[in-house]
Amino acid sequence: MIRLTTPILVLSAASLGLFCAPRSALRPAPAAPLAQRIDLANQPVIRFAKDPEPAPPLDAKDIFGNPVNKDHWPGKVVMVNFWATWCPPCRYEIPELLQLKQEYGDKLEIIGVSEDDDGPDGVIKFVLAKNMGYPIVMATREIVRSYGGVPALPTTFLINTEGRVVTKHSGLYPKDAYDQEIRALLGMTIYARVETFVDTGQLFLKNAANATELPGVNFKGLTAEQKKHALRRMNSESCTCGCDLTVSQCRVNDTGCPVSVDLAAQIIKDEASGKPAPSAPDAGDAKTLSQ
Repeated sequence: MIRLTTPILVLSAASLGLFCAPRSALRPAPAAPLAQRIDLANQPVIRFAKDPEPAPPLDAKDIFGNPVNKDHWPGKVVMVNFWATWCPPCRYEIPELLQLKQEYGDKLEIIGVSEDDDGPDGVIKFVLAKNMGYPIVMATREIVRSYGGVPALPTTFLINTEGRVVTKHSGLYPKDAYDQEIRALLGMTIYARVETFVDTGQLFLKNAANATELPGVNFKGLTAEQKKHALRRMNSESCTCGCDLTVSQCRVNDTGCPVSVDLAAQIIKDEASGKPAPSAPDAGDAKTLSQ
């Protein structure tokens, strides 16, 4: 477990992702100058989920027919990386993922989940050309849904040594920042402060039902009871943008979606005016995501 009571008082440019300093991740980190150690105001922060949930089941075969099973993960930090061969940021980060795997060896497992639509043949050629030395499985609807939605590529879920999902990063994420998170989960010295957050959809979209605020949604002017009822509707009525999510889930998963913004605004307007909810809401068609 990570001890959160003692702050680490070191700041380095590498930990901020300004450059990738050559180092062995498994050696104790050298002490930083005192001026850096006392700079609390600018200390980088690592954010992990409070009371993280178990990683969803992942029982599949990789593109070469080898079994991939989460039962093999205990004691390791695991990165489940959703990507595609046609995705430029995904291609950019592959060498960095390979470097992390080389540095941490058996302490780190990386599982690539390919969202290519053309089947495994093209993915196999790409993997061999790039010398990707970690398992790659083809994405299925069940895998994507079990991980609570993948808003962009690449998206990486970080799993601790106890098999629980502690954070998720969508889009490119600095290698040095991953390095600090992995070190923290392995109980190694880090140049950062660890904070925790309650998952209200940041990791698993089903937990959007626990949110009291939603991206781009203004509840100002509603009473506490009206806001409660509005949130209940947003968590039961479907977004009509084609995402198969509730309005709340869509706001969390795609903050740029104009459809869920308008639907949320209409719900708030209805609540503020006392207009009753539709007699036949979309709740029966809403697609809620399981862990």
